[in-house]
Amino acid sequence: MIEAKPIVIEGRTVIGITVSLPKTTLIAVTTDRGYIMCGALDIGLLNDRLKDRNIIAGRATGVRTLDELLDAPLESVTHEAERLGIVPGMKGRDAVLRM
Repeated sequence: MIEAKPIVIEGRTVIGITVSLPKTTLIAVTTDRGYIMCGALDIGLLNDRLKDRNIIAGRATGVRTLDELLDAPLESVTHEAERLGIVPGMKGRDAVLRM
């Protein structure tokens, strides 16, 4: 099952996405510029093989819900996200507001 729902953060609406798969659930919060996602996101791939796309993204591990993703510290971020001041350790919610 796939669920997409609006989430309002400090007056700004972003989209929360949950994809239920066998034995795992993918969760992400996306803006018009970038996204944060659960541990399934491969930041190394985005930084290396897809670097020409300049993807703004962050990864949080150990999260199971959209709320947890927003409250968790980011474990890693893309180089393009770093250019916006998004850094590892920053809460997902704060990163989304910078995107």
